[in-house]
Amino acid sequence: GDSWGIFTFLCAALCNLPALPALNCTEELGAGQSIQKTYDLTRYLEHQLRTLAGTYLNYLGPPFNEPDFNPPRLARAERVPSATVDLDLWRGLTDNARLAANYRAYSRLLCYLRALDGQAGTAELRHRLGHFCSSLQGLVLSIAGVMSSLGYPLPAGPAGPPTSPGTPVAPNDFLKKMDDFWLLKELQTWLWRSAKDFNRLKKKVPPAVVTLRLEARGF
Repeated sequence: GDSWGIFTFLCAALCNLPALPALNCTEELGAGQSIQKTYDLTRYLEHQLRTLAGTYLNYLGPPFNEPDFNPPRLARAERVPSATVDLDLWRGLTDNARLAANYRAYSRLLCYLRALDGQAGTAELRHRLGHFCSSLQGLVLSIAGVMSSLGYPLPAGPAGPPTSPGTPVAPNDFLKKMDDFWLLKELQTWLWRSAKDFNRLKKKVPPAVVTLRLEARGF
């Protein structure tokens, strides 16, 4: 009686199972792993830049390689994306907005650094700049991967620096060196802040999230 009824019910359920949505267990590792990788890369670039900046500033010579040299930021340097934003204001942005700002900034900074690579006067310095540019290109791609894994679109429009014909060139060697100085200084600040950004983000997104997702059969 009761056993036969239960058996009949189970048979009917199994026969109709293909018509029901399937419960699928999916392990989503992408976001957490991508954030951790990007955080590690920012810390590596911070370390790498300390050596590179010292070598490059020595190449520029005094006063740029003097520890207490702290010139005012010139209007020309405004072409380089500035990281000097109020920290409370920066933290008040959404994760998407901060990631987009990081992506745009490093894309532009990379273009300027590649220009330095072509102008460096020694083979050793060109080699170091080239290696750093490759690492920074990896960071740009890594940030894009984080945005994709979190479902954020990449910023629209060109990511590189403005290339309009009216962009002025440095009228003398000192101002050219000043441009290089501010490029390295801003890059140091961006990397310092980005490391903090990705450290906070990796605490919000666990390295592995197991989710149950309903997937309709046949779709």
